[in-house]
Amino acid sequence: VFKRPFCTEFLKFCFERFEVGLWSSARGHNIDGVLNNITGGMRSKLLFVWSQAECSESGFYCLDKPYKPLFLKNLKSLWEMRYITRGQYSSSNTLLIDDEPHTCLLNPPNTDIFPDPYKKHDTTDAFLGPNGELRKFLGGLADADVDVPSYVKDHPIGKPAITSSHPDWEYYERLVHNFSKKGSSGCHLKDLIMSTSFVRNKRRL
Repeated sequence: VFKRPFCTEFLKFCFERFEVGLWSSARGHNIDGVLNNITGGMRSKLLFVWSQAECSESGFYCLDKPYKPLFLKNLKSLWEMRYITRGQYSSSNTLLIDDEPHTCLLNPPNTDIFPDPYKKHDTTDAFLGPNGELRKFLGGLADADVDVPSYVKDHPIGKPAITSSHPDWEYYERLVHNFSKKGSSGCHLKDLIMSTSFVRNKRRL
């Protein structure tokens, strides 16, 4: 496990300002060791921990890794879990952070951001640091008087979402169309810190 520089301080920052959950496309038994390593005594502060079991299998494969099934995380699946969200969360106050835009194809626009993954052994990486890009982005979000989609739209960070202008849109459009036909609600910050996913929910608008 390679821990991104400033990881512990970054988590403290997040827990002070947001309700934080973790959503990974890894299998549940593979999550615990990584999670204990990065959270230490803060694990109990997580609102939830979800794994591959809460994702939707798309029936498609990742274009850059043809052997890897493409799993989707649909935020609607989270919002409908009232025992977790208590009916307080929606597209207006939920942000999913992932390094793979294709995992969020079913989500409303501007409810996700896609930072570049950590390159292990890069000791100069300050992305999570006090003046790091992600820390500044989330600090601005916590203090913003607008909803999450409005803030994300006005403060681009990381890779863009997959839309009709994407060079592989024909492939992804077929995936989305398949889910639309099923009427599926469908349901990965892989590698922001390691191989895990974070959903960060703003406490108050």
